[in-house]
Amino acid sequence: MLIRNWMTPEVITVTPDTSLLKLGKLMRDNGVRRLPVLDNGRVAGIISDRDVRDASPSKATTLDMYEMHYLLAEIKAKDIMTPRPVTIKPTDTVEKAAMIMLDKKIGGLPVVDEKGALVGIISDQDVFKALVNITGVRDGGIQLGMEIANEAGAMRPIFDLLRKHGARILSVLSTNNQEGRRNIFLRIRDLPDDAREALLRDVQEHARLLYWARDEVHLA
Repeated sequence: MLIRNWMTPEVITVTPDTSLLKLGKLMRDNGVRRLPVLDNGRVAGIISDRDVRDASPSKATTLDMYEMHYLLAEIKAKDIMTPRPVTIKPTDTVEKAAMIMLDKKIGGLPVVDEKGALVGIISDQDVFKALVNITGVRDGGIQLGMEIANEAGAMRPIFDLLRKHGARILSVLSTNNQEGRRNIFLRIRDLPDDAREALLRDVQEHARLLYWARDEVHLA
């Protein structure tokens, strides 16, 4: 999954001299949680809704209306932005973006092209959308969790069984487990109860079934 297919291409941006008052209004009016800061067309920083909240006067402030308005106008984007933010390219993968956001504990990344120009932004919400899409969960069906050997051809008997029972695959995910084997997560189109039970019996002859799920999880 490439970032260019999941990012938000139309990005609302600000300059280093955009006031705190305008930053807050832009976020509220457009329903966004972060704003890239552009300086001469390049990404100089990024501002999150938390940055704006932290810089805004407390509701318990003793400032009067005029003093508060002056403060909001005097604080600029350059004063509260995170400078030189981590960026990513549109041809990088969504998985890489997710890893960076997880490791850096950030909620979004500006997307820049080879020349460094801003072409989009990808957020944790975009990653969630990609995850939901790639797993096929909106199509319902049945998910099978199983453990198999971590070796070439280990999935072939499973795919043969699915074909034998007329099961249609919606998604396949896998990961190494702590025992040096692989956990496989298959989502297939729903089957009648008798066909499902027959498939589960056959699967358990070729792999360790961890669980199956349709609406709720049934542990093996």
